[in-house]
Amino acid sequence: MVKKEEKSQPGEELVKVNKWDGSAVKHALDDAVKTCLLGDRPQLKEQFGLVNTRLALCALAVSVAIMAHAWDFTHPFPESRPVLLFSVLAYFALLGILTLHSSFREKGTFAVALQKDKERERLWEASSDMRKYDDKYLLTLSVRDSKNGKRREQSSNKSCAAFIDQNGIVLDNLVANEVNRLFNALATEKKNAGTLSSN
Repeated sequence: MVKKEEKSQPGEELVKVNKWDGSAVKHALDDAVKTCLLGDRPQLKEQFGLVNTRLALCALAVSVAIMAHAWDFTHPFPESRPVLLFSVLAYFALLGILTLHSSFREKGTFAVALQKDKERERLWEASSDMRKYDDKYLLTLSVRDSKNGKRREQSSNKSCAAFIDQNGIVLDNLVANEVNRLFNALATEKKNAGTLSSN
């Protein structure tokens, strides 16, 4: 469970997490990474395509289930049998698509942002993974250039203890240092690539 405590300075908050709860630790670190990535960089505009796709699939599945119930209420079984059969198949098909979307497209992605320049657009994504009973927090920051379609990424695999103190307080400055290191590494790669292409 994550709690927020006020610092001595007004307007600032500390995030306290149960450090023995792996899921809570991961979500707290994800929030800190997202805040650092988007809060300190006004040129990055958050995108909600992945979340909207998941919500749309869930809404469709729920709509199919509601339709089946309503049809069965107005047309009792066995008259409603074809509609119920279609609804069941459609419902599980949508759940299958949702599972594939979560497993192979999202892959732990919790932040997506678009950076627009005069010449091109760059899509930034932050994803993480933390296995059960493991203290390693794997953070991956990637960028895709719309001009050439190439995707580059930088990863960090550190113990969550590197970002959370013994009292369970998330150390935002240490999280920010790691995010900035990954972001700057990718930004440097972009500058070097641009220099090589101009030469």
